[in-house]
Amino acid sequence: MSGSTITDVDVAVFQFPTDGPEADGTLEWDSTTAVTVTLRADGATGLGWTYSSPAAAAVIRHHLADVACGLDAMDVAAGWEAMRRACRNFGSKGLVMQAISAVDIAWWDLQATLLDRPVTEVLGRCRDSVPIYGSGGFTSLTDAQLADQVEWWRGLGTTAMKIKIGQSWGTRVDRDLLRVCQLRGLAGDGVELMVDANGGYSVGEARRVGAALDELGVVWFEEPVSSEDVDGLRAVRNALRCDVAAGEYAADLADARALLPVVDCLQLDATRCGGWTGFLRGAALAQAHQRQVSAHCGPAVHAAVAAAVPNLRHVEYFADHARLEPLLLDGVPAIHGGALHPDTTRPGHGMTLSERAAPYRLDG
Repeated sequence: MSGSTITDVDVAVFQFPTDGPEADGTLEWDSTTAVTVTLRADGATGLGWTYSSPAAAAVIRHHLADVACGLDAMDVAAGWEAMRRACRNFGSKGLVMQAISAVDIAWWDLQATLLDRPVTEVLGRCRDSVPIYGSGGFTSLTDAQLADQVEWWRGLGTTAMKIKIGQSWGTRVDRDLLRVCQLRGLAGDGVELMVDANGGYSVGEARRVGAALDELGVVWFEEPVSSEDVDGLRAVRNALRCDVAAGEYAADLADARALLPVVDCLQLDATRCGGWTGFLRGAALAQAHQRQVSAHCGPAVHAAVAAAVPNLRHVEYFADHARLEPLLLDGVPAIHGGALHPDTTRPGHGMTLSERAAPYRLDG
């Protein structure tokens, strides 16, 4: 269906409060912002979104909408490149790439809808279900709250669970390790333990904590040091048995390429790395380096594209996004048996903005 040109770009901003104050080793927050994009062509619509700042909506309105309008709805790659080029003078990472990501996801959805095919087919599905792992375990949780979260993950059938650590001030490293022991007791012996330091440790701290994590049977140590510290990641990885992971802030292939020699699994976030186009490119680069990829957060946004990646390890079932996505969207992929099941029956990705999101909208 060539010749279907994009005629309209709508943007909306939604802010969802958390159930209470949340924190990891380096940051505190009390809400999550979603920026949505709706593209239209020939009576069809496509929906995309990113988890970002309201500033990403301004980037879309002021710098991307006019670029997308008039372009071929069936040529996602050309649209992606046109948007990136249009933002050259503003920088193509951070907020700009998050904005491009939302539009790109909407573009894929629009193309599949125009073709009257599930987007999983258009992307190239290689699996029917996508394994997930439970994620959250914020440092701000009480012991009882962590126990409740673990019970929730167990009910979903997850066989791997991740908590936040990285409190490297004073005696808090001891608390990090105590919480890992608590997770072991709550999760049971058949569950893989994962931790995320969010770059909170120095290299020396990460190596010392990592040695203890190895003894506790932890299999995944995420961002033990800042993902910008490639040499530090290499030093930590060389010292430990558990897998070292990073990449959630990668905005382009250059970022991914820098991390691939120093991680065991590359994390990619479709809402940050250029949408599904960027995710597929990053996953292909990782495969060329004999590495698996793991999708960071946003389980609903990753279900379809993760089903198209042969070297996928899993998708993060992040507590905040898992709670807000059913408020933001109708048609969120079902979960059973510890896996997401993307919709393969309806055109596009099968999700639409929900009326339940209206109370959380910031921009009218």
